[in-house]
Amino acid sequence: MLKTVESVTEGHPDKVCDQVSDAVLDEFLRRDPFARVAVEAFGCHGVLIVGGEVTSTTDVDVERIARNVYAQVGYTEELDVLVHLEKQSPDIAQGVDPGGAGDQGIMYGYATNETPEMLPRPVVYAHALTKRLADLRRHDPLFAWLRPDGKAQVTMDGNRVCSVLVSTQHDPDISAAEIRALITESLIAQVIGDIEGVEILVNPTGRFVLGGFAADTGLTGRKLMVDTYGGLLPHGGGAFSGKDPTKVDRSATYMARFAAKNLVANGLAKNVLVSVAYAIGRAEPLMLVAKTGDGKDLSAVLQKQFDFRPAAIIERLDLRRPIYRQTAAYGHFGRPELPWEQVVRW
Repeated sequence: MLKTVESVTEGHPDKVCDQVSDAVLDEFLRRDPFARVAVEAFGCHGVLIVGGEVTSTTDVDVERIARNVYAQVGYTEELDVLVHLEKQSPDIAQGVDPGGAGDQGIMYGYATNETPEMLPRPVVYAHALTKRLADLRRHDPLFAWLRPDGKAQVTMDGNRVCSVLVSTQHDPDISAAEIRALITESLIAQVIGDIEGVEILVNPTGRFVLGGFAADTGLTGRKLMVDTYGGLLPHGGGAFSGKDPTKVDRSATYMARFAAKNLVANGLAKNVLVSVAYAIGRAEPLMLVAKTGDGKDLSAVLQKQFDFRPAAIIERLDLRRPIYRQTAAYGHFGRPELPWEQVVRW
């Protein structure tokens, strides 16, 4: 069965916006752990707009944060930054304050024993390609011609890699042939290993000089499948970046991944999908189930071991901390330092 997964670099316009949103969130949480934050960013052609709702005891310099993120990613172009933040609706707050969910929604978490990261292998490969692409740009003089924007895509048939696609922004003076040779040898072969018989595609249009906001728009939350399981598993629809942990779009998705990973790590299944649903203002989930790939129902174990009330999730995973900027590129799962990736033996 063919499976295809993509990832994008931190310089992709959508991921720039995700990082701006999460950097703003982190700064609010650093100063006020109980801040309510829902921040979106939209960028295009020299303009970045940051807007949303914030209720906090502190203020932060949102424009400065946005400019810092843009520069840290690797862009040097001029950028006009417009900021418009308002307070969160009191109608929402009256449901969240007692510990209820901040919105209705459906969230999913998945884990599999096929990789050490407990993620599907194509997901691991795709993120490894884009992360290494950025690392080469930053640290290897041989790749000084690389620019921040880029994508990768991996197609597998079972455990066999069929094709690898890498599109990367570059200086105008380097040839397509040189780009292909360097990317194939120092990126694709290093990540995939044996590439004999693998179809290799590098910058298929032949040129990728214009990138970032100069070539495309960016928007927070537009790379949901890159953030989670590459489109191989369901996604409830809610984005993560820019949202504080009272938003179950984020916190419950993390808890679902935490639960799924621990169900697999404790030997109950080779793979498992956890599904949870909420009503706005209500703490107890409307649905909380876990199913394995072979049809086994682990819902009773799930409900016994894991408390999915929003306040309980925040407490168990210690989510009122400035830990979110790092999640805004290369996926939200598979990194052992993140709290929802920890394994607890029963």
